[in-house]
Amino acid sequence: MSQAYTAAPWEEPAWLERATTWVAARLAPHGVRLTGALTSARIRPWSALWRAPTTAGELWLKACAPALRHEAALLGILQRVQPDIAPPLYAVDAEDGLILMADGGELLRPYTRDARDLSHWMHILPRYAGLQQAMAVHVAELLAAGVLDRRPEVLPTLYAELLTDTPALAIGLPHGLTPAEYAALQAQSTGFAARCKALADCGIPVTIDHSDFHDGNILRHAGGYSFIDWGDACVAHPFFTMLVTLRSIAYGLELAEDDPVLGELRDLYLLQWRAYGDLDELRHTLDLARPLAMVNRALTWRRAQWTLPPSQRSKYADAVPGWLQDFLQAIN
Repeated sequence: MSQAYTAAPWEEPAWLERATTWVAARLAPHGVRLTGALTSARIRPWSALWRAPTTAGELWLKACAPALRHEAALLGILQRVQPDIAPPLYAVDAEDGLILMADGGELLRPYTRDARDLSHWMHILPRYAGLQQAMAVHVAELLAAGVLDRRPEVLPTLYAELLTDTPALAIGLPHGLTPAEYAALQAQSTGFAARCKALADCGIPVTIDHSDFHDGNILRHAGGYSFIDWGDACVAHPFFTMLVTLRSIAYGLELAEDDPVLGELRDLYLLQWRAYGDLDELRHTLDLARPLAMVNRALTWRRAQWTLPPSQRSKYADAVPGWLQDFLQAIN
């Protein structure tokens, strides 16, 4: 069932003072000091971001809600394995979900959407697939650090549990599942497990999946690109990534799902995995992964909703049933 709401730590009156002390202490070993107060840049129920003016320039402090604190631990692992994949870190506190990082560049979105320049993805997708391949040998460490476990062998149990959370499914409500849709999802339990096994049998190793990989979570800088906002990240089949990525590109440029440019980008990503099959085989694997990735998104949104105060729940209440409706449509 859904967890009860717990207020975000940064809502406490003394939190910012404690966070400022933490930042100052972590900067001192680097010979850097604060030159002013932390200023709020973005506050969401699941995370919050502050600017930190320092003698080394503007840095960023990110705080994660308890349900998503694994992001701090994950970034620590990413920095060790591929230090140039995310903005440079000054410090992380996995227990409190704090991340202190350097500026990572400009948001990519204006370059891809406003300028309609998809050439950036030609560089980003191979780089991201390379990261996934490098992280495959670190799966045990990722899971131990609390990164969400969405491996194919685990998904059937998570699916069954999700279907018991009827408040999140909003059955019979305008924004929720219809009773017929709920019955169809229940009837799919055996078939869902078979789909998970078929995907696992394709032989591509599980690894890190950013799970929200789009141009709003990528920064551009002189040396290339940085990937940010790993709060939705999970250990899963790597191809889960393409669901959100291709949908976001299509939405941002108002492209149809079968637009040739999307097929070109899909194939560019898949070709990074040609050690596991030819292009037709990899396309088949992606077809298996796509509906399962929709259930993964429903699971992640369910978890995100645990961070929402009652006054904000209606804003995102259609996310879990919406992804499950997409799943039903994808398999029919």
